[in-house]
Amino acid sequence: MGHAEQLREQLAPDGAVLLTVECQQGVVGRDSALPELAAVARSSGALRNVARLVAAAHGADVQVLHAVAERRPDGRGANRNARLFRAAARLPVQQHSGSTAVRIAEPIEVADQDLVVRRLHGLSPIAGTDVDALLRNLGCRTLVVTGVSANVAIPNAVFDAVNLGYTVVVPADAIAGVPADYTPAMVRNTLALVATIASTDEVLGCWKAPRRAPAPRTGPGGISPA
Repeated sequence: MGHAEQLREQLAPDGAVLLTVECQQGVVGRDSALPELAAVARSSGALRNVARLVAAAHGADVQVLHAVAERRPDGRGANRNARLFRAAARLPVQQHSGSTAVRIAEPIEVADQDLVVRRLHGLSPIAGTDVDALLRNLGCRTLVVTGVSANVAIPNAVFDAVNLGYTVVVPADAIAGVPADYTPAMVRNTLALVATIASTDEVLGCWKAPRRAPAPRTGPGGISPA
């Protein structure tokens, strides 16, 4: 089976779910706590490609799930066992629950049927959250992983999904990390070993609405002409 055929089979709308990871205003928005990451996500086109994928998923009746990282203002339950967590707690923009920072960033549009899963701890949008149970209840077989960052959350999501038995598709131009040249190297040397790597356009091609065949013409009495 060729790449295109394999991808089309994996991305059948009745078994695929699109996951956006930390595509929130406080991470990739204009007032990000991580301006370098936000700049790369926008300048590379990754954020725009996530928005394109979300729009296509809505049109193809593919379930969209947004994974958001946040913390309580008092920090209760948040990790403190790694340098990353301690540094994040000192940033001028905090991902506080209920704040603007944890809203999904433009140009991504959130539809009523989308699911949003928020986590208060850890590095993974899947481990320790409701995502796995939701995916199983949705009949998910293939998880399409997009968003940020290619440094931490994206590989966590991919490995967790594979360990849980899902097929994973990564549109390589719909993820971003820092520095910019780290992402393609990580995709090539790590994610490609466990996931199907595709482009946004290839995924969009699989989710295009099929053309409807014209209705047969009927003659008097509803009888089709010979």
